[in-house]
Amino acid sequence: MRGKITKEAVEALKPGEIISDTNPTGFVARCQPSGKISYFYRYRDKKTGKKYWLGLGVHGDITPKRARELAAARAGEVAGGTNPLMEQQSQREEAQIAEKAADNTVDAVLDDFVKRHAQKLRSGDQVKRAFDDYVRPEIGDRSIYGLKRNEITKMLDKVEDKAGPVMADRVLAHVRKAFNWQAARDDDFSSPIVRGMARTKPKERARKRVLADDEIRDVWTALQSAELPECYRRYVKSLLLTATRRNEAADMSSIELEGDTWTIPGERYKNKLDHVVPLTAQARALIGEKPEGFRGNAWFVFSTTGGDKPFSGFSKCKKALDKQIAKIRKDEKREKMARWTLHDLRRTARSLMSRAKVPADHAERVLGHVIGGVRETYDRYEYLDEKRDALEKLAGLVDLILNPPANNVFRLEEARG
Repeated sequence: MRGKITKEAVEALKPGEIISDTNPTGFVARCQPSGKISYFYRYRDKKTGKKYWLGLGVHGDITPKRARELAAARAGEVAGGTNPLMEQQSQREEAQIAEKAADNTVDAVLDDFVKRHAQKLRSGDQVKRAFDDYVRPEIGDRSIYGLKRNEITKMLDKVEDKAGPVMADRVLAHVRKAFNWQAARDDDFSSPIVRGMARTKPKERARKRVLADDEIRDVWTALQSAELPECYRRYVKSLLLTATRRNEAADMSSIELEGDTWTIPGERYKNKLDHVVPLTAQARALIGEKPEGFRGNAWFVFSTTGGDKPFSGFSKCKKALDKQIAKIRKDEKREKMARWTLHDLRRTARSLMSRAKVPADHAERVLGHVIGGVRETYDRYEYLDEKRDALEKLAGLVDLILNPPANNVFRLEEARG
């Protein structure tokens, strides 16, 4: 029915009844079957000719006067060529997108990726450190839906300046995997990473760095003089004397030690097989005793928390170590030491074993490389004596490098072969 919408008229409506007002035209009050009375503005879109009902509010929440004011405002919008209902939907969609974006920052995605995927990998700790050290400080608070390629590029530029192009490519690989993982779970996300962002070619990423004798001496000297945790000094030396990888040594637990052998369990070794490392006297001296006050049965050997957790401050300590090496060389008026990584010590150990006349297949077994491929049966103690001999020769050569007899220089030259 037609009439003026007033409080009395509206409250007299019965379920299903409607009042159509003419001020403005299209302003209506409708009593729903439930008895609830709602205000609407009815209009026709000028462009499409389609009719719309735009809700203005519920009687009781707003007054008839306020509903009339809202209807007049919407009528003005329609007269100006705007479709107010479509505008409201668009605003709601934008608000939903904004709310979703706030919940999907790069930090949030990385957290989820690490929790659900990366922490299950053997390289999980490395992935997490790369995110923490290089990604989160630069783009962590950015929404993944607004992330631009140039932001990824700028982040990689900083990684390259700070840690070199190879590290930049490693960070890129980790972030690419995380973003692809997210894209597979999120219809609205498309990764901004594209081909051509890498800083090196695959062949260039294969490092060949081996420390020279004077560089080994510089590392040992700097380890003693730099401000470093005591466990880090022992840890770095162990990398060379056991030829193990960074995380394998960092996570060494007392439960893995038995007499003069260290068994790295397959679940945290690269080839997924248990790897037994014979410990020389030099290596055993780096392990130390049970931390004072530790009440458990198994403790982490290299720890700044009294054995409770394995050492993890790699980046900070490596910077302090490099700074001390640079100081030593500057004071002695020598050239700067070329960039090196902790993993280079493993490669250096392999080179030193060759210098010490260790048979190649024995040296490869020390590094955990299974000769001839993975067999159906695997004896963890196979070639244990040969590996022990190889590591004894390695330790002896390292001692000779660190303490070259002044009157027997020829012995070092002879060791070089």
